[in-house]
Amino acid sequence: MHNANTVIVLDFETTGLSPEMGDRAIEIGAVLIEDGVITDRFQRLMNPGKRVNSFIENYTGITNDMLQDAPPVAEVMQEFAEFMGGYNLVAHNASFDQRFLRAELKRLRRNCDNPFSCSMLASRRIYQTAPNHTLSGLVEYKNIPTDGIFHRALADAEMTAKLWLALLDDIASIYKVSACSFTVMQQLTTIPKRSVPNFFQKLSLKPH
Repeated sequence: MHNANTVIVLDFETTGLSPEMGDRAIEIGAVLIEDGVITDRFQRLMNPGKRVNSFIENYTGITNDMLQDAPPVAEVMQEFAEFMGGYNLVAHNASFDQRFLRAELKRLRRNCDNPFSCSMLASRRIYQTAPNHTLSGLVEYKNIPTDGIFHRALADAEMTAKLWLALLDDIASIYKVSACSFTVMQQLTTIPKRSVPNFFQKLSLKPH
């Protein structure tokens, strides 16, 4: 699981922006990529134990009526922890999803030590001429097929997975780096944009 083309790509929909302020997850969607191929999916609504406001209802399309009969967050997150296993994780704007994943698992007294990488930060370095680096903007920029649904967890996870695979393909094509490791993708997100060509040049010169 060291290769960047074997990962779980995930996305949360939530009651707000901050688990530290009491916001909770209301939906999770995840896609398992193995050797560059999507092989499995996970999607669940979950009842956060409180009502969501009208902004979140309108933004996500997830209503209080839909959540009323959904299983509690704890039950869903136990399921997802089993699905997640020890895989490396990817999300678009990963710091957001990482905070919620850790917060919800902490409520279950479970740690989340899985390494994370961010498709948004990677895209900023590989697609520097893109008009923006939102998920919908990058999907349009790369002409990734979509059903037009955004802000539902599984749809966003699917689009992020396709974007992640496009990033790996373009890195291989532009910088002649095949079989990019997950660690390299993590490192990529931390370097200055101007340093990207040099970063991959040094990588290609390393003995394999």
